[in-house]
Amino acid sequence: MAAYDSNNIFAKILRGEIPCNKIYEDDFAIAFHDITPKAPVHVLVIPKGSYVSIADFSREATAAEIAGLYKAVAKVVEQLGIEEGGFRTIANTGLNGGQEVPHFHLHILAGRVLGPMVMPKV
Repeated sequence: MAAYDSNNIFAKILRGEIPCNKIYEDDFAIAFHDITPKAPVHVLVIPKGSYVSIADFSREATAAEIAGLYKAVAKVVEQLGIEEGGFRTIANTGLNGGQEVPHFHLHILAGRVLGPMVMPKV
């Protein structure tokens, strides 16, 4: 995986250079609505550290950062009221995984039946 690019869009959001529709923020993470939603609820949760992927984050983040990110996910899910109906969390990694922004982030999708995890091979 490539080195972290501090000019990626999420880094710019974290620095306040680009606005976002923020719904949650704490010392470890920020959550905001995706600008191209794939479900009625589509929120991104990103750590405040400079991590390229979930593998990078898992390897390099402190225990406090890891716990902080997942606690942020729980707080967002509670705030949105989607736990009972169900939701999906996705972390795309790399080109073949569909990662579009080279900053580790989790997608939270909800609000309808989401269907199969992976589309069948064509």
